[in-house]
Amino acid sequence: MAKMLGDRSAGERQGIAARAKGGLLVLGGFVAVLFVIEVINFLLTRSLNRTFGLRPRSADGLLDILTFPLLHANLNHLLSNALPLIIFGFLVFLSGIRVFLTALGFSWLGSGLTVWLIGDPGVTVGASGLVFGLFAFLLVRGFFNSSWKQILLAVVLFMLYGSILFGLLPTVAGFVSWQAHLGGAAGSVAAALLLRPRNRTATLAPGNRSGI
Repeated sequence: MAKMLGDRSAGERQGIAARAKGGLLVLGGFVAVLFVIEVINFLLTRSLNRTFGLRPRSADGLLDILTFPLLHANLNHLLSNALPLIIFGFLVFLSGIRVFLTALGFSWLGSGLTVWLIGDPGVTVGASGLVFGLFAFLLVRGFFNSSWKQILLAVVLFMLYGSILFGLLPTVAGFVSWQAHLGGAAGSVAAALLLRPRNRTATLAPGNRSGI
């Protein structure tokens, strides 16, 4: 029995290490792509923003939902999103690629649809909706999963980064798109609800244990 528990513990550690390595590669690669796009966009005098930025309530703007988080207004805009995107994305990735892709996809879609429906006139770009989405996912998933480890992580993250939630308020967000932030957060909450264990037995089963 002790040997079996030791093997299982070693296997879990190896699994977490593999997810951590995969998370760094995926998030690092994604942010690297954002910087490459930023350089190209700069060289083209921001013409990519005009072509692929999200235009609210326009028929062809629906396709822009797929591209607008990949573009930024300037380098400082990208830099403000890059680090939290890596941190929050990495922490979500520790629970597995399926969880990460679901949270990211719902954040992306929720952010884009909200901007398209109620966004201010003009063109919206930026990955901040994804940042808010991944952050909100980390804050709420532990309550849906009944996981004290995830709740503890949520408390720590809220203490460190909770002030960014002011970006959800129209009166505080200023020139940034609070609609993108709100939609990304709402999408990720829906993802956390979708990914919750269906029953207590499923939560406790060894094969269904989540990462951090």
